[in-house]
Amino acid sequence: MMKVTFLRSGLLDMPIDPQVKLILEQMEAKGAPPWHTLTPAEARQPIDRRPLTGEPEEVGKVENRTIPGPAGEMPVRIYTPDGQGPFPALVYYHGGGWVIGDLDAVEIICRLLANRANSVVVSVDYRLAPEHKFPAAVEDAYAAVKWLEENGSSILVDSARVAVGGDSAGATLAAVVALMAKDRGEPSLVYQMLIYPVTHHAYDTESYRENAEGYYLTKDSMVWFWNHYLRDEEDGRNPYASPLRADNLSGLPPALVITAEFDPLRDEGEAYAKRLKAAGVPVEVTRYNGMIHGFFGMPGVLEQAKKAIEQAANALKRTFSI
Repeated sequence: MMKVTFLRSGLLDMPIDPQVKLILEQMEAKGAPPWHTLTPAEARQPIDRRPLTGEPEEVGKVENRTIPGPAGEMPVRIYTPDGQGPFPALVYYHGGGWVIGDLDAVEIICRLLANRANSVVVSVDYRLAPEHKFPAAVEDAYAAVKWLEENGSSILVDSARVAVGGDSAGATLAAVVALMAKDRGEPSLVYQMLIYPVTHHAYDTESYRENAEGYYLTKDSMVWFWNHYLRDEEDGRNPYASPLRADNLSGLPPALVITAEFDPLRDEGEAYAKRLKAAGVPVEVTRYNGMIHGFFGMPGVLEQAKKAIEQAANALKRTFSI
């Protein structure tokens, strides 16, 4: 069954959220250059996200460590809620177009999800492009869930209750890991939490035309991200880069797909949800009206971000309790 929550009937019917409008105005006033005008090194310069994310919430335990990856040791950050365990686990992949982003970028999200879903959250610092092009990030993402399957008990995790999730490019990695796990027959995953995923190496949707510029994530920046990530155009046709191109989505774990109204990626995320549903996968999909790409990581200033995080945590809790 696919639960569809589209509160918007047309672009003119629902204006951008006033809280989002203020954020965009502040960004414009600061004059920060768009990503596509920067080098990857410049785009990775650290920024203070606390005005948008809010202050970190206490969790039972936070541990930084490394785990074996395809190219050597891979950093992860493990958030464990209060309690005895064993806990279910969410393997979380940060966004950033496979080029930017790190463990700190999703610190607030991971803490909130760990507490609200009563779950261990393993945040993965996968290799970034262009230094490590496709499929490096995909291989790292898959290695992390394999490690958790084999070593979960060492961090109080019940390896039979493991979900994958992420935002933006991280949501793509989560979707692809679910595909890989099905294709390879392991590990067994119980859920996929996809927050405005990138699902197709193309720029031809209505949401790309409507939201090409002016709403934080632009079409030009997405072209920049894809060009750094892929080795060539053929990579873009690979389902492990563009999961919407997968031939068969049956047998995948149930999914939550969250999209934002004023996001170039809106339509391809919703198209992936429809493909999952057509393949018989249980799907819950919600479009958040008035929101832009990245809103999920702004609970410090956006009420809809808090609502979306609660929705995601509740979906995980329901799945983990089955």
